[in-house]
Amino acid sequence: MNDRPDSTAAEAADLGGEPIDPRAEISEFLRNRRSRLRPEDVGLAGSTGRHRRVPGLRREELARLAGVSVAYLTRLEQGRGHNVSEEVLDAVARALRLTDAEHAHLNHLVHCQRRKRASPPERQQVRPALRGLLASLETVPAYVTGQRTDILAWNPMAAALFGDWDRLPARERNWARLVFLRPEQRGLFVDWEAKAADIVGALRLDAGCHPDDPQLSALVGELSVKSEEFRSLWATHDVKEKHHGAMRLRHPLVGDLTLSFESLRLPDDTEQSLTMYHAQPASPTSENLRLLASWGADTATREEPAPRS
Repeated sequence: MNDRPDSTAAEAADLGGEPIDPRAEISEFLRNRRSRLRPEDVGLAGSTGRHRRVPGLRREELARLAGVSVAYLTRLEQGRGHNVSEEVLDAVARALRLTDAEHAHLNHLVHCQRRKRASPPERQQVRPALRGLLASLETVPAYVTGQRTDILAWNPMAAALFGDWDRLPARERNWARLVFLRPEQRGLFVDWEAKAADIVGALRLDAGCHPDDPQLSALVGELSVKSEEFRSLWATHDVKEKHHGAMRLRHPLVGDLTLSFESLRLPDDTEQSLTMYHAQPASPTSENLRLLASWGADTATREEPAPRS
């Protein structure tokens, strides 16, 4: 939901013009994760007391748990750990009890300082064979997403379920913009807060892989200006990658739906994912999907057109 008028678009563009700084990201991420752990959570008995001035673990406590010097950890938290080894990163991740996604995110942030990554394309392309697969899934809502949560291609069932993305400009076919900047999406997702957190977590992972992507920086800048909820979630530095799960929707035509989903990264392009939704057989949701399929039977498969040269 927007909390400022559209006149802030120029401000958003200005805010999003600067690349994401990996050094600042490393610093904020590690300090944030350190603040979430208490000494008693990690077996540091006798470390608690009324004179503690910082929430969570002190830097020296984390250094002790990870088996590194305080000076070394300080350099890492300041984004100056260019030559940090995989073993040290693993030890810090274990000490902080990072999830697999958080561990991968930390590795990306550190490693991206060591080599220059090519900026991803403004808009990715979907293979014709994959578009054909989408078209063949006549009763299964399915779509392909790429970097920055861009929606690249979809089938009529996905359009019937989530909205006719073909009516939107290509720039707006993006999950982050849909969830945070379009009020109708808030009513579609029964647990909107969870969906919003998942989207921000996915963008954080993308930022770790491509901190120098100007399109991503512009997107984060725009959302930060226009959505207070996005700003709050972005500041948590949470990272997520959900490959499967359940989702509850409240569809304007057929009512409540409870769907399971599977999201599969493509083997020849791990920056793209195919996501498919399904319902329990003979359930009310299954019947409602059948109704949606008949409603969308006349809709042609939607896909993102190739950019003009």
